[in-house]
Amino acid sequence: MPVKILMVCLGNICRSPLAEGILASKLPKDKFIVDSAGTGSWHIGRQPDSRSITVAKKYQLDISKQKGRQFCIADFDNFDYIYVMDYSNYTDIISLTKDATQKAKVKMILDELYPNENVDVPDPYYGISNGFEMVYQMLDEACENIAEKLKAKHS
Repeated sequence: MPVKILMVCLGNICRSPLAEGILASKLPKDKFIVDSAGTGSWHIGRQPDSRSITVAKKYQLDISKQKGRQFCIADFDNFDYIYVMDYSNYTDIISLTKDATQKAKVKMILDELYPNENVDVPDPYYGISNGFEMVYQMLDEACENIAEKLKAKHS
């Protein structure tokens, strides 16, 4: 059975779709499934923000077929690892957990680079012009670490 990883941000159109695409590109598809979701419901069924699609395409990743969805309680049972993009997402998801097992699945993605510092991936939606590029680079570095750990642990 493949290992399942979920990436979570606020709207599931900027950061988590990038994280999904980046991590999926670094893992063998027969052993790992990567998905993404948002804590909010505004973008259910919509493709990622065009700026996320553009920056991903620059690095030969096609995330245009992803569709936004909202995080649900069943995700705690369906996924082995849940990575959130910022502390607000973390507190939203943790508030839905019912036990320590579920809580242990939830991690801040940049803790992979800055352990226990709770560093946020900034939301580029309203940000500066190169915000999507900056977010891509952060996520690429974090996902490289995640991919190496997962491949070592699950191969």
